Amino acid sequence: QVRLVESGGGLVQAGGSLRLSCAASGRMSRLNALGWYRQAPGKQRELVATITTGGIPNYADSVKGRFTISNDNAKNTVYLQMNSLKPEDTAVYYCYARSLYPFDVYWGQGTQVTVSS
Repeated sequence: QVRLVESGGGLVQAGGSLRLSCAASGRMSRLNALGWYRQAPGKQRELVATITTGGIPNYADSVKGRFTISNDNAKNTVYLQMNSLKPEDTAVYYCYARSLYPFDVYWGQGTQVTVSS
């Protein structure tokens, strides 16, 4: 089992920045990727960014150039630096972890990000 605990959400004005953190614990050796998804009211959960344990990132087109994902393997923590925030970035952001063998997906409890115009 893997436990994910997010922090760093909050309220920010458009154009501002926030950094989300996700601390992972448990059976870390099985994981091959960590990342972030988000869910806005009335919408489906969507990918924001992921990063493999080898450090290869992947971003949704909507956040490319504005968000940066990084990981600190020594601290078992993944970060999401969010710059140039827009009101449409408002959502609950969920930390995500994936193992391949066996395949499994883990979720954090979510952290609210609100961007005011």
